[in-house]
Amino acid sequence: MRHSMTGYASGQGSFGAVRWTWDLRGVNGKGRDLRLRVPDWIDGLEPALRGVVSRAVTRGNVTVALRVQGSEEEGALSLSEPQLARVLSAMTRIEAEAMEQGLSLAPATAAQIVALRGVMDTAEPQTDPVALRKALLADFDAVLAAFVQMRAAEGQALAAILTDQLAEIATLTETAAEQAEARRDEQTDRMRGALARVMDNTDGMDAQRIAQELALIAVKADVTEELDRLRAHVAAARDLLQAEGAVGRKLDFLMQEFNREANTLCSKAQSVPLTQTGLALKTVIDQMREQVQNLE
Repeated sequence: MRHSMTGYASGQGSFGAVRWTWDLRGVNGKGRDLRLRVPDWIDGLEPALRGVVSRAVTRGNVTVALRVQGSEEEGALSLSEPQLARVLSAMTRIEAEAMEQGLSLAPATAAQIVALRGVMDTAEPQTDPVALRKALLADFDAVLAAFVQMRAAEGQALAAILTDQLAEIATLTETAAEQAEARRDEQTDRMRGALARVMDNTDGMDAQRIAQELALIAVKADVTEELDRLRAHVAAARDLLQAEGAVGRKLDFLMQEFNREANTLCSKAQSVPLTQTGLALKTVIDQMREQVQNLE
């Protein structure tokens, strides 16, 4: 099954008083590049996620983002009764000692007492980080499955488009073969004319050299090899689309070979119909290469 490198999935979950949101995105890439943005206080979460995603994604730039929120109670301030009792007791002793020495102290306000260290405590988080990590990883499985499913659906659509484009290339290749055959008589006449001009100006020239030059002209006009290679490339591309695993990079390389043969065909055409077919081939090949860029 073919997969696209582009995809998106999101999800939400909770564990105890903790809530979270997943955001998983994938775009084109030459290789596999995983970028994870997760809280660093959840030990072991990032390497675990990296391993899970690596097993599901062969190629592409993938970003995993996790936003975690605790409950309102966690992290809230609360009054420490024991510390308050100690502070008030100390204040009473201080005031008594000051009175014995004839000192008058200004009464302390509630705000001043609350500001003293330890009077107000931050509630300790109640969520076990190990259990939270397990819950997050279990929840991520569904998000990753949705992401892979979206990439697979787009990959199937891409495969259908590429199959149609290969069929068009195959048709244009056979059209080019027919046009090359049709121009044979015209080429023969052109070669006879060239031979006549050469023979009229061959005083003192080596007959073998003349034959070599004429043979070179004939080879430069022959497109048989280009057409054969185009047919072979079509067959190879069809096999890759049916193969298992990631084939995007192989297809991308093959598109370069397609383009090279189409360019050579145009340069050897020597006829308007064959040139037009060569240009049509280049157009389809360019469109196909754009689609291949999205394939895993």
